[in-house]
Amino acid sequence: MDTFGLKIIASDGVFYAGRCQKLTIPAPDGEKGILAHHENMVIAVTVGIARMNVDGTEWKEIAVGTGFAEIVNNRVTLIVDTAEKPEDIDVRRAREQKERAEEQLRQKQSIQQYYHTQASLARAMNRLRLSQDKKWNL
Repeated sequence: MDTFGLKIIASDGVFYAGRCQKLTIPAPDGEKGILAHHENMVIAVTVGIARMNVDGTEWKEIAVGTGFAEIVNNRVTLIVDTAEKPEDIDVRRAREQKERAEEQLRQKQSIQQYYHTQASLARAMNRLRLSQDKKWNL
């Protein structure tokens, strides 16, 4: 099967650089799938779970934050706030972050604080969802 170049860049550095056969990313209007020779475009990425299939056999899942994906000339560049493997997620810390965000949502906040708290809750829940049963190595 054909492959394309994939580079995943998080705020703390390059998360992955190499070849990929299939990629799905969370977008505001649902998941988007990308294969080799995809049409050139830019896609907004939301907090969620991205899935990549490097060798055609096993899907690898990644917890990603907001950002965007650029597809040009059979290369995909995914730029996101955060990108984490399941084994890199601290479950205890994610649970604490979730509880803290839920408590803050119950309190009176400005609109800006409310949206910030909602984003924090979404990231924590995404980490917990991915960390429950997934482990992988690249």
